Amino acid sequence: MTIGVLALLGFQLVDSAFIARLGTAPLAAQSFTFPLSFLIIGIQVGLGIAIAALISRALGAGQEARARRLGSLVLLIGTATIALLALLLWAVQAPVFGLLGADAATRELIRGYWAPQLLSAWLGAGLYFGYSLFRAHGNTRLPGTLMVVTSLVNLVLDPLLIFGIGPWEGLGLPGAAWATVAAFGVGLVVLGRHLRHTDWLCCEGLGQEMRESARPFAAIAGPAMLSQLMPPLAAMLAITAVAGLGEASVAAWGLASRLETLSLMVVLAMTMSLPPWLGRCYGAGDWGQVHRLLRLALRVIVVWQLGLGLLMALAAPWVALALSGNPEVRDDLATLIRFLLPSYAALGVCMIVVSAGNALGWPLRAMLMSAARLFLFYLPCLWLGAHLGGLPGLAAGAAAGNLLAGLAAWRVLRRILASPRRRATREAGPAASP
Repeated sequence: MTIGVLALLGFQLVDSAFIARLGTAPLAAQSFTFPLSFLIIGIQVGLGIAIAALISRALGAGQEARARRLGSLVLLIGTATIALLALLLWAVQAPVFGLLGADAATRELIRGYWAPQLLSAWLGAGLYFGYSLFRAHGNTRLPGTLMVVTSLVNLVLDPLLIFGIGPWEGLGLPGAAWATVAAFGVGLVVLGRHLRHTDWLCCEGLGQEMRESARPFAAIAGPAMLSQLMPPLAAMLAITAVAGLGEASVAAWGLASRLETLSLMVVLAMTMSLPPWLGRCYGAGDWGQVHRLLRLALRVIVVWQLGLGLLMALAAPWVALALSGNPEVRDDLATLIRFLLPSYAALGVCMIVVSAGNALGWPLRAMLMSAARLFLFYLPCLWLGAHLGGLPGLAAGAAAGNLLAGLAAWRVLRRILASPRRRATREAGPAASP
């Protein structure tokens, strides 16, 4: 899953790199679509979390027939939901992009790109739901492999469809979206072929299962979707604080944000691979195994992220030199790396706790923890630091916010797992009932 996450991050980077060669206008047009793309991704990931949680719990409880019904339902409902959302976003594109600040020429560029981009979002959502089904059944190898394969297909097709080859002229900006459509199409074909050789789906009893599972599904999916939509909102608010420090600081913050995503790839992979294990233990009432899994996961994350963060902090001048040729941006970026990268050990703890919460039956607490991380700890500390100490203060404030969020998440997790029911089942061992 770590390799797959890295490939998926490269997917987005490759698209932007090729589009940048078309000029500033196409790159700006693509940038205007990001907020709406994040909306689709947030809903998609929230549904995927609910899929993995419910199916893994059913499997842990030995309810294989119910797991098959849930698998069929969530694939149908998930793809239908994203299709309706895509159609809605196509219908309202003119007023929405106008509100975002796109002028008439930019909206015309977006119009040719937006239809294939929405199609690729729908295909990507179907692929993601399939990944969630495989992860719920304990198979992370195929999703990780397909993430790499689709990324490579996109890499090959991007220059061909954007710029063309020989006498054939490329499609320009829409070519990037069509390359993604083709890549996700290949992934769906491969996923479908593997799915045919399983018995994870069925067509009987779906109506009754829908009535029985609607409430628990919504109870997980709703908070999970809100949790996924909060980071983009927080990023928009954070950039307003950074913007007051000057253009060089904004450029350095953008590069630091890309480094954050790459440095957290192990955490991101674990947030996808750990919940199915925890869901099975939850379904079986094996709280002893839940405690062991979480202790192991948190130790790995703290040691890995702290080691990586300290190494990057020591190498900050050279990393900044490799990423930017502007001396002012380079100095600001080195400052951000020194403060932020080590603090991602605490951020990783918070992310693991939020992910575990969705699998272990407290999605509302997970959502509140995610909101507290961003709006109670991170943003206030960042704003206060920027006000008191400029860019170094902002970096120190953001790091302090991450540290406070990690400590708060650890305390919340300990309190939840120390409840009499969970403590009793931990002491009784795997045979205890939930």
